[in-house]
Amino acid sequence: MSAPDIASRFEEIYNSTNKELLAFITSKCGRITDVSDIFQDTCMEFYRVLCERGIDYVTNAKALLFKIAKRKIAKHYSLSERLRMFVPLYSQSGDSEEFEMPDIEAGELSTEDIVVNQVMLEEAKKLIMQKPENVKKVFFLFYEVGQTIPEIAQALSMSESNVKHKLYRTLNEIREILN
Repeated sequence: MSAPDIASRFEEIYNSTNKELLAFITSKCGRITDVSDIFQDTCMEFYRVLCERGIDYVTNAKALLFKIAKRKIAKHYSLSERLRMFVPLYSQSGDSEEFEMPDIEAGELSTEDIVVNQVMLEEAKKLIMQKPENVKKVFFLFYEVGQTIPEIAQALSMSESNVKHKLYRTLNEIREILN
């Protein structure tokens, strides 16, 4: 099987499953900060399987992706929990998180506006990172993945009203603090 065939098949599978896979990993992770690493490891492992075994080996791509994701999650937490006994890997305050400012076209905002927006964005993200994991997951799935409230409720095994409550209550807290 040629490399372009594998790459195009991988891209096709990735495009059709990435949101669902990301939601699944988010719902199973203990910490929101682990989601992107596990998601990337899962996709890389899936690509490796396609390269080693060929496209024809994969009969149900979605099932294989989710199986790989489950193994990656279990391996990540068993290893990180064992290592945490010896080395403090995680900051409890969430200060180690790094966030990026969205791309802004030149001339759209003044330098002062950009600085003010950056400061407000950092403050909002610090507030969110101080929230419990389930609130962080709701924000991640809503704003990063672009899932709807019913999809988030299903992924996190919560009621829709609980998801709305977590989302809107936290947004109101952020507005009050940043006003």
